[in-house]
This record gives sequence, structure tokens and C-alpha cells, in this order.
Amino acid sequence: MNETHVTVVGNVATEVSYGETAGGVPMANFRLGCTERRYDRQRECWVDGETQWVTVTAWRALAVNLIGSLAKGDPVLVSGRLRVREWTEGEAKRSRVEIDARSVGHDLTRGTSAFRWAAGVRGQPPGGAGPAGAGVGGEPVPEWIVSALEARKAAAVAAAALPGGAPAVAPAPGPRALPPGDRSVTDDQGVVAGRGRGGGGPDARS
Repeated sequence: MNETHVTVVGNVATEVSYGETAGGVPMANFRLGCTERRYDRQRECWVDGETQWVTVTAWRALAVNLIGSLAKGDPVLVSGRLRVREWTEGEAKRSRVEIDARSVGHDLTRGTSAFRWAAGVRGQPPGGAGPAGAGVGGEPVPEWIVSALEARKAAAVAAAALPGGAPAVAPAPGPRALPPGDRSVTDDQGVVAGRGRGGGGPDARS
């Protein structure tokens, strides 16, 4: 039987829920919101389209690693098997779209992320193991995951204590110092940094 595999880009819409099956297999799930971006020719700008909601389910090592990696609002890419579940409530038919995730990662077109190896994973470099206890299978929840959950709760409490409940925002970085041989060119659009006369690398517009 053929399976439908998809890769979806969106934002984490809920906190990650973690649990274990009766056999001790780790399981995690969260809701993913995928909003279409389209160009409005009449308004001459990009606008948000309809938002699709998907339930993402992960198992074993992936489920364990999601707890310490994702937070509500994070932009992510999810790859896995697509499923559509249908059921009946009274006379109404219901359906829900789910993805049985194989891989989950942050969308680096939106920001940066720092990777950390989990213990017991094949292919990692020497000395690259992450915190102990983050293995696969039906092992207990590692201590670092418990610490991550506590840190998340503490951050939420601290943010709520600020005026207006808004989290503190770090100041924007100042102008970047150009290495010797670089030059700054100012045009109508901003500042373009290039190397030498030919601009040996791609230009970076601010």
C-alpha cells in the first residue's frame, strides 16, 4: 500500500504534549498552523491566506527530543506520513489531518538555531553526545527534559510579571565593522557592503 509523505512549513500552535504508551513508548504531539502567503495584485502587497491546522505526532527518540527543542510559536518544518482521520458525531461527519512525523526542525529562513546531539545517536562526532539519558525506546524521561520544562514555565512566569506581560527585547546590534579592503556604498535602498571593487561575495542589504 502506498503512503503519502509530505513536508509542511508552519508554526507551532500549541505547547508540545508528552506521554507514554502502555508499553512505555514515548509519544509527543502538537498542533501546527500553516498559513498561505499570496500576492494581492490589487493591493500590490503580500497578504496572509487561509490557515490550515495539522496535528503532528512523533514517537520514541523524536518525541523525547521535541520536548526540549520546540516552543509555542516556533517556525518549523515537519516531514512525515500524511493521514486523514474521519469519524461521525451524531449526524455530523468530522475529519482531522495528521502527520506521523519522521523529522522535525526549525525553519532557518526565519531565524537561527543551535543543534545539540542526543546521547546514543549513531553518526555523531566523538565527544558530541548531549545530556545523558536522552536515549530511545521506553526509557524514563531524561532529567534534562524535566529541567527544560521547568525553565519554560519559569520563563513564562517571568514574562507575565513584566509590564503588559511582554517579554524583554534585547537591543538591536549596532553597525557591523567592515574588514580591511571592504567599503560601504549608500544608495536609495540602504547600505550595501561589498569586498573590493568587484564585491567578491553576495551583497547584504540592511
